[in-house]
Amino acid sequence: MKYRLLTILFIVSCALSTYAQQATWIWYPGDYEIWLGNKMQNRRTEKGAFFPPFWRMDAHYVLMDFHKTFDLAAPEEVEIVAEGSYNVKLDAKMLPGTPTKITVPAGKHKINIKVHNQEKVPAIYVKGRTIVSDASWLVTYEDKEWIDETGKVSDQSGTTWLQAGSWHFNDPQTKPSAFVLSTTLQQPVHTEIKGNSLLIDFGKETFGCIQLNGVSGKGPVTIYYGESKEEALSPEGCETMDKLDINNAAKGPVVTTLSKAFRYVNIQYDPAVNIDSVSMWYEFLPVQERGGFRCSDEQLNKIYEVAKYTFHLNTREFFIDGIKRDRWVWSGDAYQSYLMNYYLYFDEAAVRRTLYALRGKDPISSHINTIMDYTFYWFLGIYDYYTYTGDKAFLQQLYPRMQSLMEYCLGRRNKDGLMEGLSGDWVFIDWADGLSKKGEVSFEQMLLCRSLETMALCAPMANDTAGAARYQKLAAELRQKLFSLYWNESKQALVHSRVNGTPTDNVTRYANMFGIFFNYFNEQQKQGVKKNVLLNDNIQKITTPYMRFYELEALCAMGEQQYVLKEMKDYWGGMLNLGATSFWEEYNPNKKGVEHYAMYGRPFGKSLCHAWGASPLYLLGRYYLGVQPTSPGYKTYTITPVLGGLQWMEGKVPVPGGEVKLYCSTTQIKATGAAGVGALRFSSKTKPVCKTAVITALGNNQYEMTVQAGMDYVVAYKAL
Repeated sequence: MKYRLLTILFIVSCALSTYAQQATWIWYPGDYEIWLGNKMQNRRTEKGAFFPPFWRMDAHYVLMDFHKTFDLAAPEEVEIVAEGSYNVKLDAKMLPGTPTKITVPAGKHKINIKVHNQEKVPAIYVKGRTIVSDASWLVTYEDKEWIDETGKVSDQSGTTWLQAGSWHFNDPQTKPSAFVLSTTLQQPVHTEIKGNSLLIDFGKETFGCIQLNGVSGKGPVTIYYGESKEEALSPEGCETMDKLDINNAAKGPVVTTLSKAFRYVNIQYDPAVNIDSVSMWYEFLPVQERGGFRCSDEQLNKIYEVAKYTFHLNTREFFIDGIKRDRWVWSGDAYQSYLMNYYLYFDEAAVRRTLYALRGKDPISSHINTIMDYTFYWFLGIYDYYTYTGDKAFLQQLYPRMQSLMEYCLGRRNKDGLMEGLSGDWVFIDWADGLSKKGEVSFEQMLLCRSLETMALCAPMANDTAGAARYQKLAAELRQKLFSLYWNESKQALVHSRVNGTPTDNVTRYANMFGIFFNYFNEQQKQGVKKNVLLNDNIQKITTPYMRFYELEALCAMGEQQYVLKEMKDYWGGMLNLGATSFWEEYNPNKKGVEHYAMYGRPFGKSLCHAWGASPLYLLGRYYLGVQPTSPGYKTYTITPVLGGLQWMEGKVPVPGGEVKLYCSTTQIKATGAAGVGALRFSSKTKPVCKTAVITALGNNQYEMTVQAGMDYVVAYKAL
């Protein structure tokens, strides 16, 4: 492809300032993420049985070539550490043995390090005074060298060199393959002893390993885990368990080997075994909390805090779906996690890791996670990442994998150029009773259309001009089909599907709500969809936080924050009223008692801590505090506060290099700018006043003022 011929050109042009200039472990981009994903996702168990993912697991490349050219003012001693067997070449000449230190003379020199590792990802750590391993090194899994009859090594190669991948491994002794999550010891809030059993309550949803203290004797111990008390007390129904064989002559601690999710643990032990007490090692990824939100409504404050905790529990090596059941990387779940992350942590590396792990490698044999819609969310996540971070180099480097995945999707269209589930395709959309997946579902066409538009936006940054034009043409054609085939004028909505070439009469919320925040509808259509779909109780209701996320986003995009505030309080507040300490995979207020815990035909199959349950983090930051980028990396951004019935609110939104801070009441707005230039936009019944900025009237009680980096502003106004 044309892109491949230009790979080296874009690598040279990428700004090195994107990455920290210090010695760090480096590898082939995506390989460590794939390896780590395999390691994590194959830890899942049910009833103690190994439960691997449903999709193909790719592997890392086992032989890697790293190189970089340096121009030194003085000789330099360089330390080399590698994961695997390696050799070192200086200026194309192989050095003897396996050197751990080399001296590079003054002048211009090229260092090549070739590493082989079958079990772990080939990686290197190089540190001198100015020579350091970092993302500016180039790497390939096929150097395509050749040697002529004189023994001369080729001075050109047909391979594609990419910038090295890295994370946070900046110590030569801290090898990437040895990475583990952090742990801290925690104690239960209540212990109930009945005969040879202990019922332990840790007070809230948590994740980690159980530690049995003061263990002695000989005999079996069985641990039943429960996100609810009922689950822990149901040996037949609980999802996870551990069986231990104790043989301790002297008292000592025993720790389970695999982390589990639970609030309660029910420990059954043989009469010959003694257990003094129980504690747990809480396992977590250290992340910096940079976003925040508080307001005049205490229930909403509680919802925000529980959403934060829910999201923290599911932010691990990657953004995972839930901590009890799957602990897998699902693209649809992850896409929402990216957005929540931008308003709480702004952890760029976590997004990159997850995108790489989800994509895997070519050749492509199925949709991501085998789910058609989850493939499309992957495309959307890449451009969102660029919009929020401004990291163009990552987008460029991932572009070939975007191309091949899009070609796979386009190759699975039917004769009408539409996506329709083929053998092996899972058309998911949402967990909803009786939701039809037959035929050509409008929701899938809309996601494909948006993915094509994403490709058209990304292609020019990867110097793929022809691709940009092609993707834009395909997107425009599909968008026209979307309305000509699915828009029902009398219903003022997109119908759910076409079966055998005939549109159905069924209207669902999915494509219609996405069409609003994708801005696919004209104003009349938006109003029709709002009235006839989003605010129509006769349309099948959504019971998962997953799709409530998008439903409420669509309403916020139309200025319905007051309605959405009530919905958040009813829906997420409803879970809190039932004792939730983290937010669930699904919540149906019509269910009673233990019915709330059932899913997938199992009494405790539902996840009570699911990443997509934390969506208030995004909704409150994006649509109430109103902060969003208008150019990549927040070089420009808007602050559009909407109280939505609150008396006051305050918070901060992380951006590259700082946080945008905001306080808003019915009479005053305080804003502090971060890097970039912001535009504060608001409505006021009276003429607003700010002593440190010029406020521009836009008409119809709308106003705007510029917010500069590091400046504090106070605006007196009167909310509409």
